[in-house]
Amino acid sequence: MSVVRYGFVGCGMMGQEHLRNLALIPHSAVTAIFEPDAGMRQQAASLAPQAHFCDSLESLLRRDDIDVLLITSPNHCHAEQLRYIADTRPLPVLCEKPLYTDPQDSQLISRLITEYPAPFWVGMEYRFMPPVAALIEKAEEFCGGISMLSVTEHRFPFLPKVGNWNRFNRNSGGTFVEKCCHFFDLMRHILNAEAERVMASAGQAHNHKTERYDGEIPDIWDHGYVVIEFENHSRAMLELCMFAEGAAYQETISALGPKGKAEAFVPGAARFWDDDLAEIPRPKLELSPRERNRIEVQYCDIDQQLILAGDHAGSTYFQHLAFLQMLKDNTQPQVSLSDGMKAVKIGQAAQISATEHRIVQLDEL
Repeated sequence: MSVVRYGFVGCGMMGQEHLRNLALIPHSAVTAIFEPDAGMRQQAASLAPQAHFCDSLESLLRRDDIDVLLITSPNHCHAEQLRYIADTRPLPVLCEKPLYTDPQDSQLISRLITEYPAPFWVGMEYRFMPPVAALIEKAEEFCGGISMLSVTEHRFPFLPKVGNWNRFNRNSGGTFVEKCCHFFDLMRHILNAEAERVMASAGQAHNHKTERYDGEIPDIWDHGYVVIEFENHSRAMLELCMFAEGAAYQETISALGPKGKAEAFVPGAARFWDDDLAEIPRPKLELSPRERNRIEVQYCDIDQQLILAGDHAGSTYFQHLAFLQMLKDNTQPQVSLSDGMKAVKIGQAAQISATEHRIVQLDEL
């Protein structure tokens, strides 16, 4: 396989995670980066000294040394950048979630679904986390069909971002879009069904309430519940808390059916663990059959290089391997534009439900 040359659109915290992971993958190279923030440019240059830095998306797309585009810009920038790329030079794309934030941009995404001429992959790293991937592979058969699925995430608050864009719903799309669309993607993927209706309750209990940016108080939520009913009569629930930093496992994903329960346990990012307090727990899958006192534990040991290369338990690396294999084999993306749009719509429905205190039908969107 020849070297695949990446052009980056944005290279902040998540973009730099992609840089560290691509550095571990043969047959890939980062040749050009567009990042308007000086601090982020400096950090990215230390990770990709061979890359040329462009002063605009236009100048990036004019270069003849890029084969694919990786979009890791702030959420609210994605739609307009995708519009420009589609009209100017529609290269293969890997775009970080969420695909878009403004409901009006769904028309653009619908057009891209039918008209974009190159492979388009939406970055949903959680599908590729080893314990989650093991659950996806085994849960349906082990559980005898999945009737209930739950995702619990207890984690630290939103991290600082350039210009503090993630403190405001107008930029992020809201917590259930920004933070949780990958969980809604997992639910659709694991249950192999589409969502029909959403009920949510959420709010801002503790985080960011004393912060001020140009006199504005952040309006981003820090906790909530979301219940989703799917077309195949299965149900899923999300429990999110962003002011609980002491949990052994940041995420727990539980699939339940008539034969038993399968649970994936994912620890938080290694850099947030204090070695004096505890060892980082090992990612694992637990299989509990209906009969009592029989729990099979399968640990997922991840190479330390991959742990240190990012905050997603090696999944960014495995996602890139799959993305490159798709390009080599000329196959379809595992996470399509349609997948990305449907995950955003569930998040938007949850935002509406929690704001308006009502059940939201997906066909409203």
